[in-house]
Amino acid sequence: MTEKVLLVDDEKEFLEIMSERLTARGMEVTTAESAGKALSLIETESFDAIVMDFQMPEIDGMDALKAIKDKKPEQQIILLTGYATVEKTVEAMKIGATDFLEKPADIESLEKKIKQAKADKMLIVEHRMEDKIKDILQRYGS
Repeated sequence: MTEKVLLVDDEKEFLEIMSERLTARGMEVTTAESAGKALSLIETESFDAIVMDFQMPEIDGMDALKAIKDKKPEQQIILLTGYATVEKTVEAMKIGATDFLEKPADIESLEKKIKQAKADKMLIVEHRMEDKIKDILQRYGS
């Protein structure tokens, strides 16, 4: 099954190149040139992974991460950065980032992280469904 990826970066050329490279690996890629657009897209579409730049104008990666996790806690977010610091990495992981990659991202590493993110998301969704079924059975009997 194809991985659905939302690629978010304010650098149009980077988006085009990465989108092309991920598509060539069999992934379905949607792009957004801003965190605001990404937030709109997650309202109507489902993604296996969001690959997002950490440094963007308007809404930066940390604020976007918080907003996405508030709306879709199961969402798997891989942050890309050219300016990784231990403090920011730890903070982002506490908020719910799935992983970090430094730019320029190695495409094989990114592909592995996206596939792992999809598997992780599927487990989270599966556990939620099990919990809902248990809740319904408890409320209405077996």
